[in-house]
Amino acid sequence: MEIAFDTARELARLVSLAAAACADFDETFEPGVRPAEARFGDYQANGVLPYAKSKRTNPRALAQQLADELAKAPLFAEGMASLEIAGPGFLNIALSSEYKFAWIKKFRDESNFADGAGSLLSGKTVVVDYPSPNTAKQMHIGHLRPMVIGEAVARLIDFCGAKTVRDNHIGDWGTNFGTLIMAIKREGYDLDAAGDNALAQIERLYKEGTALEKADETGTVRDQSRAELVKLQEGDSENTALWEKIVATSNRAFERIYAMLGVKPDVTLGESFYRDKVQRIYDELTETGLAEESDGALVVFHPEHPRFNEQPFIVRKKDGASNYAGTDLATLLYRREHFGADEVVYLTDGRQRDHFEQLFLTAQKWFVKKGYELPRTSHVWWGAILGEDGKAIKTRSGEPIYLEALLNEAVERARAIVDEKSPDLSEDEKQQIARAVGLGAVRYADLSQNRTQDYVFAWDKLLAFEGNSAPYLLMAVARVHSLFRKAGAIPGDPATEAEASCLETPEELALARKLMLFPEAVALAVSDLRPHHLCTYLYELAGDFSTFFNANRVVVDEADIRARRLMLCARTVSTLETGLRLLGITPLERM
Repeated sequence: MEIAFDTARELARLVSLAAAACADFDETFEPGVRPAEARFGDYQANGVLPYAKSKRTNPRALAQQLADELAKAPLFAEGMASLEIAGPGFLNIALSSEYKFAWIKKFRDESNFADGAGSLLSGKTVVVDYPSPNTAKQMHIGHLRPMVIGEAVARLIDFCGAKTVRDNHIGDWGTNFGTLIMAIKREGYDLDAAGDNALAQIERLYKEGTALEKADETGTVRDQSRAELVKLQEGDSENTALWEKIVATSNRAFERIYAMLGVKPDVTLGESFYRDKVQRIYDELTETGLAEESDGALVVFHPEHPRFNEQPFIVRKKDGASNYAGTDLATLLYRREHFGADEVVYLTDGRQRDHFEQLFLTAQKWFVKKGYELPRTSHVWWGAILGEDGKAIKTRSGEPIYLEALLNEAVERARAIVDEKSPDLSEDEKQQIARAVGLGAVRYADLSQNRTQDYVFAWDKLLAFEGNSAPYLLMAVARVHSLFRKAGAIPGDPATEAEASCLETPEELALARKLMLFPEAVALAVSDLRPHHLCTYLYELAGDFSTFFNANRVVVDEADIRARRLMLCARTVSTLETGLRLLGITPLERM
């Protein structure tokens, strides 16, 4: 009998096949298989009740009919699982210890897990739009979320079998460059002489230029900025050279942070890349009757929408300049035509929800009118990062907290803990651990939250070695490796596990059950694009392992018991390590 990686999906398939063989079920029936509370078994199929309600028939009778047919499947007929009808028609399914043992023997490591999960998105091309910072500005703490959520989402999509394109859609074109170029020329600033501080100086110049524009009641300074922007848009060599230096300087600073967080864009196609592609959008929206002129701007209305019926979607400003809407439509079309995208995932904060809802509405109508194949579109948005006072997090002086400084501080704080707890380690080991713990802690503190909620950034909590934190999970991994070193064994070595006997104790069975739920945790995280589902699972797995370890001595004299318990330890550490890597966190063998 074949052992499936995702047991819930396999059971749902078997329930659907059984229903198809029953006279009283039709194609509208959905199995509704999900993990059950342990006292009821391992899984529950709860689809009979809503189906019976829709058909106005007896759910218990339908459940019995389904159970009788399902019992013929090899899984049940061969005694690897049992069935029980409960309540008004739920099917409780309990897997045998032999089945659980067979599952953990088969699915050993990240390679096996990836093979099993690969069917979820196999054959699909998914473009993930992140981290997409704005050029000429230093990244601050608000940029943490697109970095870490975007990377986790991309890794999950990769893991589930898709061809993933990480597209870094930077903001490198717009009216702000007129102001910036004006300020650079007024000060006579040499960008080449700024060194590592260049981006901070560029940001300073932009702020000073904006202040000059506001202070000048005659409008002369603002006119100068507009003139510089027009020269840039028309290809003036001096302004183009300045713009290229600004973009290059920004990208060098961004790359340092990308490297710290393991972010590796496949392509970086900023807004400037689409400046010669937006005219096609204007033309097609106009010729299909979707766009119209309104006060000099080109807009699309959605009169059928309850919120946007009077709010135009402006795709070209009244001065003829392109904007986010026009560029985003051109970007979506390019991603479909160039990359063959089946799905595009956008990552921004929650303030842009209206924009993306209107973007998706407009794209759907436009693609249908033109006969284009529309990719599935998803907007992954998030709440704010708050200080411990519950307000938007800032420095004491009210300035934004720059991301590079925050990440460096995380490593420094982790290093102080390492120096205290493990003074005998070498300098290289201390720094490696400090980097993994510090960066992992900041990352996990963000990812473990439901992304659509605000969360409080607190150093003590995120660096704690207790509770749902990265240090706790990293320590759990390191402890298992320590166990194997003391046992003189290697995690996952077939020779170590050769004599393993079937699972017996309640703690062994509970841990195996939790290991088997890893596929569902991945599937839930990737279907909702919410990495916190995976974080919750890893935290619970570490807790179940601790319960098992405290109740069951691993290194015992009996060869078969020792082998099976080392197998459980090996599967636990491979699952924790796989999950941490999916979140972008580097596991450690020693701490």
